[in-house]
Amino acid sequence: MNEHVSSDSSSAGVARPLAFLFPGQGSQEPGMGKALAEAFPAARRVFAEADDALGEPLSRLCFEGPAEALAQTANTQPAILTCSIAAWTVVTSELGLQPAALLGHSLGEFSALVAAGALAFVDAVKLVRLRGLAMQEAVPAGVGAMAAVIGADPLALEQWCEEASAGGEVVSPANENGGGQIVIAGHAAAVERVVARAKESKARAMKLNVSAPFHCALMRPAAERVAEALATMDIAAPRAPVIANVDAEPYPTSGGPQDVRDRLVRQITGRVRWEASVRTVIRMDISRGLELGHGKVLCNLIKRIDKGFSLAAVGSPADLDVLKLGT
Repeated sequence: MNEHVSSDSSSAGVARPLAFLFPGQGSQEPGMGKALAEAFPAARRVFAEADDALGEPLSRLCFEGPAEALAQTANTQPAILTCSIAAWTVVTSELGLQPAALLGHSLGEFSALVAAGALAFVDAVKLVRLRGLAMQEAVPAGVGAMAAVIGADPLALEQWCEEASAGGEVVSPANENGGGQIVIAGHAAAVERVVARAKESKARAMKLNVSAPFHCALMRPAAERVAEALATMDIAAPRAPVIANVDAEPYPTSGGPQDVRDRLVRQITGRVRWEASVRTVIRMDISRGLELGHGKVLCNLIKRIDKGFSLAAVGSPADLDVLKLGT
């Protein structure tokens, strides 16, 4: 794990609050979740439920690959959600840990809502399969692009995006990841213009190997398809605060289903305010958390946001063993 997280108590004898964090696309690789499923029946049941819900062996794709198929957005999204919920199930059942807040990066927000009881897992895995298909089909291959820009002034980057969009093409900030990293998305030529402008200004900029330009206006057709699916889905109020990507604020625990639907739809075309979301959690006096799922992407991002935030990744039995030593 990245860092040691213990369940130590304050001087008043109350355990320090804990956040559960869930990764998004980019954390996938063959073998994900396999050791966890082999070691814990609760994790195996989660993968079996996903297989049944989709009518295909998603578990085998997670455990064995191939990587090319796992990288297809329509597969990536349910695979990451399933691995995250398997890890969450094991952590809560084996250690009895409960979060004071939950948040997820892009797709990870769906995992957070499942863990908070707002979405049923079977519904969510079907929904993110549709979400992945819809996002992939929203823009023809090669039309869109994404790029990471590091070290640019955020206001200047906004201005470059506006200038690059002047000819009718789309480009805008898509992910505010923290540590000076902002990802942009839009039409490929417009993204190239912003990348060139960033380099002229001595910022670092690089195109990303992604299958579609996520979190920008080009995703509007996908948002419409997801909205239709959400309209028929049972949604409950979250049992604990879930921080929404679009505004970095908690879903109201007393809010209605439409509030969840609206934010999840807006997220598809809106930017992921990840750094602001993490700072919202910190303002809630939470300074430690668990990244639940495969990999350590969020551990690495949060190091750039606040080095005082203690975060451990839990995606394997070995990770859980280390966590048990601190409880």
